[in-house]
Amino acid sequence: MIPAGFSYVRAGSVEEALDELSRHGGAARPLAGGHSLLPAMKLRRAEPGVLVDIGRLRELSYVRADGDRIAVGALTSHRTLERDPVVAAQVPLLAAAARRIGDPQVRNRGTIGGSLAHADPAADLAGAVLALDGVLVARGPAGVREIPAREFFTGRCRNALAPGELLTEIRLPAAPGRSYAFEKFSRRALDWAVVGVAAQARPGGGVAIALIGMGPTPVRATAVEEALAAGEPAAEAARLAAWGCEPPDDAVASASYRTHLAEVLVTRALAAL
Repeated sequence: MIPAGFSYVRAGSVEEALDELSRHGGAARPLAGGHSLLPAMKLRRAEPGVLVDIGRLRELSYVRADGDRIAVGALTSHRTLERDPVVAAQVPLLAAAARRIGDPQVRNRGTIGGSLAHADPAADLAGAVLALDGVLVARGPAGVREIPAREFFTGRCRNALAPGELLTEIRLPAAPGRSYAFEKFSRRALDWAVVGVAAQARPGGGVAIALIGMGPTPVRATAVEEALAAGEPAAEAARLAAWGCEPPDDAVASASYRTHLAEVLVTRALAAL
């Protein structure tokens, strides 16, 4: 439980953070709330040579309505997402997912950017952002680029950020008045999801459904979405929840149990919609 040695730098601005990340290359990791990175360091699953502390950069903590989309700063806390009136009115699925994360201490320290960049396949917010067709904004030496959520998660705890890049903003299409659902099964109240489902009604019809805990990355349940679009009853469509997934078979749950959970939770989510 003792991390390897590292150097520590506190960034005073986004530009300073980018300079430090660029200067140290792959040896540097940004530190936001620390609820994902620090435990990994203690277990020596992550051994950065330099920690660039961005946790006090208030310029990256915000929620803004921007036309037909909502912009969320990467350092916005889970607690803010849970309580913010713009999130509640425009993207309530995000608030529902944030509400299920850990306990109040975790939600007050953890950030949406840190959670997404950690890219844990069982992360609640990753499922919500994927179901909402979010876009993640990264800044780096080459400038600013937008990464669709479907392309951001590249493997277990791996993402599409290039060396020296920093996740700065998450952009979500506004979904006022459209139904949504977030279902999650955990062994204990504060645990990561064994399996979770985020579902969002689309404008003009159809449903977007994302699964967490069903593979090396959060995934869209495209077979369910297509079955519903073709007019299949919800119960029949839910049977396809695990189609194309690679559910892990580990000490937490067997692959067959996760497959069963996916069908049950998708059924519940569709009923809630």
